[in-house]
Parts: sequence; C-alpha cells; structure tokens
Amino acid sequence: MDVVNRRCAGIDISKTDVKVCVRTPGSGQRRRREVRTFTTMTADLLVMRDWLLAEQVTVVGMEATGAYWKPVFYLLEHDMDCWLLNARHMKAVPGRKTDVKDCEWIAQLVEHGLVRASFVPPEPIRQLRDLTRYRTEIIRERTREVQRLEKLLEDSGVKLSAVVSDLTGKSARAMLEALIAGERDPQVLAELAMASMRRKRPLLTQALTGRFGDHHAFLARVMLDRIDACTAMEQRLSDQIDQQVRPFRRQLDLIETIPAVGRRAAEVILAEIGADPSRFPTAADLASWAGMCPGNNQSGARSAPAPTRHGDPWLKSVLGQVAVNAARTKGTYLAARYRRIASRRAKKRALVAVGHSVLIAAWTMLTRDLPYHDLGGDYFTERLDPHRKARHARRLLDQLHQLGYQTTIQPIEAT
Repeated sequence: MDVVNRRCAGIDISKTDVKVCVRTPGSGQRRRREVRTFTTMTADLLVMRDWLLAEQVTVVGMEATGAYWKPVFYLLEHDMDCWLLNARHMKAVPGRKTDVKDCEWIAQLVEHGLVRASFVPPEPIRQLRDLTRYRTEIIRERTREVQRLEKLLEDSGVKLSAVVSDLTGKSARAMLEALIAGERDPQVLAELAMASMRRKRPLLTQALTGRFGDHHAFLARVMLDRIDACTAMEQRLSDQIDQQVRPFRRQLDLIETIPAVGRRAAEVILAEIGADPSRFPTAADLASWAGMCPGNNQSGARSAPAPTRHGDPWLKSVLGQVAVNAARTKGTYLAARYRRIASRRAKKRALVAVGHSVLIAAWTMLTRDLPYHDLGGDYFTERLDPHRKARHARRLLDQLHQLGYQTTIQPIEAT
C-alpha cells in the first residue's frame, strides 16, 4: 500500500494519559515505529510536542474522544497538521483492543491516507460556537423550568396555562406573584390581567380557582427565580456574542437576508459552519457534514430506507426552526418548496428539505459574497413548459369537479 504521509503519528487519548505512535522512514523499505506514553498534564504534553517536532512529524491523527482531544489538538495545531478523526471511520481489528494497538492503527491509517480529517474551525469561530451553544442550553433549561412551573400549577388545580399562552408574560407573571404573596381570591387575581387579556377575566376567574397553598408558593418562587436567572444569563451571553461577531458582521448580514432567518439563527449558523465555508469543496459536502441530506443504503437493485446522518445537532436544530418559520412565509421559494414536498412526502421530510435549501443558500452566499436572491413562490409553476402547465391546470379542474363545482378557465392576456 502506498505511503502518503512519510512522517506521521497516531494518538490514542484518554482522560489521564495519551499513547503516541510515531511512524517514520527506517532502513531500506522498512518503516520505523515507536510508541510512548504521556500524561495529559500540560507539562507532559509539551514534552510530547517536542518529541514529535524532533521526529519531524508533519501529520498527527487523533480520535475525537469526548472533550479530551481538545487540549492535545490545540497544543499541536500551530506546529503541525492535526487531523481530528471520526471514531466510526477507524474500527480496528476485533480481538486486539488496547490503547497501544489503537494508536498504532490510527498511525497506519494516517500513513496511508485512509481517513479524512474532521472540520475543526479556527479559534475565533470556536469561541463563538462555545457561546452560542451555551446560550442554547440556557434557553432550553429555561423552557424546562417553565414546564415544571406549569406542572406545579396543575398540581394545585390552577389552570392558568389553559387561558394564557405564556406563563412568563406580564399578566401571568403578575398573577403568579400575587399568588406567591398570599392572595387567593380568584376575582382579585383576574383583575391583574393587562391589555387584551382583560377580556378573559371571567375565564381567568375560573382558571385561578384551586388549592394553591404555601407549599406551592415556595416551589413557584424558586422556579420563577431560576427562570429569571436563566433570562439574565441569556442576556449576558447575547451581549458577549455581539462583541464576538463584530469581525464577521458582513457574513452575518448576508445570512440574515434568507427568509425566516433571524439574528440568533444567523449567529448559530455562522458559529457552526464558520465564516469561510471553503473548507467544504461543495455545498453538497456541507449538507452531508451537517446531516441535512438523506443517507445511502443500496445493494444491487434494492434501495433500503436511509435516514439522515447524526451530523451537527446544533446546526440541525436551528435549521429545523428556520424551516418551520420559512414554511409559514408568503410568496417565497422556501414556502413553495415546503408545500410541494409536504403534499407528496409528508411534513417532516419537507422540513428537512427546506433546511437543506437554507444551508445550500448560506454556503453559496458566503462563498460568493452575495445576498440571498429569492426565486419566488411561483418558481415551480413558472418553470413548467406549456404542455405540463395545461396538464396541471386540468388536474386542478378535476379536483374542483370532484368537490362539486363546475367552472371554466381562460388564459390571462399578457400585458
């Protein structure tokens, strides 16, 4: 087998130590192999780096093991070419599973070029990614706390969530604060409604009638305090993200031109794919890496169902939210694409397809430095030839006839 990288190394990483196998040219056609063990303390990792530099290693491969790969990768990335490898691509021979064998196997795969490096963004994007991911977790935690609050109210017989759409809104918050303070009269509590909610005062009076006691008041106070803490933390993270994205303001503005993509969604997309998508040769490569395209499972003439890959869960989550919002827009290509696929392949597949289109558009815009150009809601009908348009019109007429309507059509004269 051909040797692609003549001086390379494979690293098997655990929490407390790393096993490093170096493969370099030996005497004649033979390859020299040496394995050493280092602890994961920074001082010992620096010794490992000096040894690799002394061996003139140019490529280092390591398996993505939790978060333990990060100290090793960040320490070596400026001195040599570091490859972060997917564990699924490096299944070793069964029955010989040890850390030493693993690092030797990784070194051989890197030596012969049998694996591909995963995408690791530069440090500014990594910092932005840490912030956006933690903000997402804080938002999810706040949502879970609101759900716990709703369950607590159900336990007390208070059906406030059946009347108001948001338990953290101004009207609902005022009623909850009064309940915690000791007010139990439903009519007095209903009078705290504000704005349009005041029209629901009779219904609120019924909903606020329950057995809310001191025990429920204590738990509700704790939950509301936690919700407020999550809201304050979210604001702090958003302020820090605003400072972090200043060098990428142009890319952020471009992504925001896509319909249904707001500022926060654009920040997450930028943090996950980076400001320079040239790391992915084509838009299809980016969609495959993100897990926003169908898999392949074909054997001979038989094609089995192939779901999407796991990909990047943070990116897939925000693309799903964008797809839901884009499907509700009026007169846009994304909404037309959703309706066209949903009628044939169901709604979930249509949402994945719309998210895929958003990701393709983001790659194209960042690569060419161009804003989003919408193809229009009539894109799929305008591109039809006259014969297919006539057939489509007859199909629609048949549907009207089946519903019991008799109608005639006449072409609109061109102006």
